[in-house]
Amino acid sequence: MYRNVWGGSVYGVEGRLIAVEVDLSNGLPLVNVVGLPDPAVRESIDRVRAAVKNCGFSFPLQRITVNLAPADLRKEGTAFDLAIAAGILTASEQLVYEPFDSTLVLGEVALNGEIRAVSGILAMVEQAKQNGLKRVLVPADNALEASFIDGMEIFSITHLHELAVCNNGDWNTLRYNSMGRKTAIEQHHESLTINGDYGDVLGQHHAKRALLIAAAGRHNVLLSGPPGTGKTMLVRRLPGIMPPLDEKEALQVTKIYSAAGKLPGGFPSLMSERPFRTPHHTISSAGLVGGGSIPRPGEVTLAHHGVLFLDELPEFSRSSLEVLRQPLEDREVTIARSRAVFRFPSHFLLAASMNPCPCGFYGHETEEQRCQCSIGGIARYKAKISGPLMDRIDIHIEVPRPQSSEGLQSGMTSKEMRRIVHCAHHRRQERLRMKCSTGAAFHTEAELAGSALRKSIALTKEADKLLRIIYDNLGISLRAHDRILKLARTIADIEGSDTVEEQHAAEAVSYRSLDRQLLALEQRIKP
Repeated sequence: MYRNVWGGSVYGVEGRLIAVEVDLSNGLPLVNVVGLPDPAVRESIDRVRAAVKNCGFSFPLQRITVNLAPADLRKEGTAFDLAIAAGILTASEQLVYEPFDSTLVLGEVALNGEIRAVSGILAMVEQAKQNGLKRVLVPADNALEASFIDGMEIFSITHLHELAVCNNGDWNTLRYNSMGRKTAIEQHHESLTINGDYGDVLGQHHAKRALLIAAAGRHNVLLSGPPGTGKTMLVRRLPGIMPPLDEKEALQVTKIYSAAGKLPGGFPSLMSERPFRTPHHTISSAGLVGGGSIPRPGEVTLAHHGVLFLDELPEFSRSSLEVLRQPLEDREVTIARSRAVFRFPSHFLLAASMNPCPCGFYGHETEEQRCQCSIGGIARYKAKISGPLMDRIDIHIEVPRPQSSEGLQSGMTSKEMRRIVHCAHHRRQERLRMKCSTGAAFHTEAELAGSALRKSIALTKEADKLLRIIYDNLGISLRAHDRILKLARTIADIEGSDTVEEQHAAEAVSYRSLDRQLLALEQRIKP
């Protein structure tokens, strides 16, 4: 007898429905699992056999063929266990099949029949809804996560013997109480915590101003300065002043972390805080942007809608840094394999820090600490960051050592900075309530280009003249020029101006300090 039960798998960060086809026929007792299963999927038969026997059912002594369709996609993980068990029990007529028709069935089965949670539930349930399925049967520990997708009937199960209730077509005892979702949404809006306060940072008012602008417009930022001036401390407080995740963004971030098996605390809940990822400089290219036989999300995807912090930027390998170009420009990573193409969202704010030279004291010498690096050595050190990558960083800011006790005032707190950022954010949202040809809404100037960008910027004649002069004299690229435009627009939003004035453009240009430094170094090392 033939039965088909819907299962699911995760490819990248997106779900994919998998038809779990079970056929029982006469012959020697044998179980074959086909459809490119990995070892974890093949071993599911042993788990299911033990669980079926330990829960009072009988495992059929027949030839059993389990096909996972489409058969040309590789399957991995333990999420197919429950679907395989349901398929075998319905094909052997120990369970009624009708309740499993048009139902997504997910879960790992323990040897004693317990149903364990699996990762990627949110992505698979979302895909089931898009494919027209109306209900889903998941482990009890995954029920809250599955309920985040509206319009689906959620049924939870803790033990395999509970499937016996389906013989009467009565699933009400397994129905999940949707009040859990409402509570999770309310907690999402109330549970924002701030790690560190800018009020604790003494001095560095110029750097705080730059980070405030970066948070308001989601601009990439690079901090350069000698050791011990607070670069890392400044960046770690950056997520606390950014606009909070809205419900749509929280669902996207939660889906990514669910697919990667990295939900905070190990239990499903809407993520309330913007991600903050700090990979070590020894990370590989695949670790940074994703990879594997079935590609998994990398750090740039785990930082989606948040901050990716690369401390000591020149210490990262050149190959790792160069793979950042596509995600910084396209806000997604595309990884091609022979059988499929995977796309990972990666709309993040890049924050990085570096020393001015290998020893760290170039331009910041004191009587006790002198720079021992040659001009050529400094140039080679900074050349580890390519021009195309530097072009994609909007703000280059110096973080010097404070010269006197007068510079050691705390200045604005995170609460005050967050209020300014939120005001600029709302002002920008009102201005950008426009639609592109595809109907997608714009949320920041970083998403605009061409005529739409220039229409949104609203440059005054004086500001436009200044930017033309800067472009001719500084030797910047057209990409860097557009990024200066976007930066100036964010500064104008912070100041509450409808147009970009000359002073806004001048401040935006001042944040391209490394462009000027590299130009000066090139001139000094020319023969």
